[in-house]
Amino acid sequence: MWKTFSAAVMAACCASGAIPSDCQPSEWGADDQIGAANRITPERTVAAAQLVKQGASHPLGIVITPGMPAYPPRFTQLQVLQPEHPYSEASNALGWEASSNDDLVQMWLGTGPQLDGLGHLGEAGEFYNCNRGKDFSKTTGLTKLDISQVPPMVARGVLIDMAKYFGVEHLGAGQPISRSEVAAAMQEQGITIGEGDVVLFHTGWTDAMLDADPTTWGATIPGIDNDAARFLALFKPLAVGADTWGLGAVPPKPGDKVFYDHAILLKENGIYILETMDTGRLANEGVTEFMFVLGQARLKGAVQMIINPVAMW
Repeated sequence: MWKTFSAAVMAACCASGAIPSDCQPSEWGADDQIGAANRITPERTVAAAQLVKQGASHPLGIVITPGMPAYPPRFTQLQVLQPEHPYSEASNALGWEASSNDDLVQMWLGTGPQLDGLGHLGEAGEFYNCNRGKDFSKTTGLTKLDISQVPPMVARGVLIDMAKYFGVEHLGAGQPISRSEVAAAMQEQGITIGEGDVVLFHTGWTDAMLDADPTTWGATIPGIDNDAARFLALFKPLAVGADTWGLGAVPPKPGDKVFYDHAILLKENGIYILETMDTGRLANEGVTEFMFVLGQARLKGAVQMIINPVAMW
């Protein structure tokens, strides 16, 4: 399945005849490395806080399980160790009978619920704000556009429920979501997108498929098409995300480029991407507007980060 999927993705990439777009300089200047995070302001933070009326909160990060499906070759492994007292229940190393556990994780940070940084995906060697990958992409970490520079994300969040719009439990495998469908769902559900907002899509895919059919869940996803990504960028949001592992439809519809929504949002517009968000409760309870808070781990040089943002309303 994974080999077939990878081959399909490569074929789509090559068949698209991708031509690099002209450099899109940042509206915040040549030295800008945080893109749409510049839209986080004290005024917008205060406005987002005022959305909390019920005192309810919800973790948007799904539970990460070692061995769970991930875009190849990504994986997650966890080991729990007792380095102070191997093969015994306690140790006197601290001067008393201490028992302890530590954990060792080996994983790709682009697994499960994640924040895609601006250094994640570019085109023809070019990344956000005209940065060339050869200049900042090192095996020891990114020297620009890394995840440690992203400030705390506090924003108004909105949920666009595409499953509700289509009248289904979940969208189908590879089902594309067009610009007109996003606009129609927004109008039907009374949703507006403001500058600096976080936009999340509920497709129902993860709720329906991750446990029931993990192989299919990890091999294909419904999602926005390339034109819908450009439409969303017009609103100048802080981030766009979904309850899928890739945001855009995989495989893409004919004429689209696979994962090109990433290039449109990250490279061209400096808009962050949130993947595998747990949107089910929000959709079930009809929550379409909320306060979004994320403080990701600040690992110097990292491209992406596993996350657990919080929605509050």
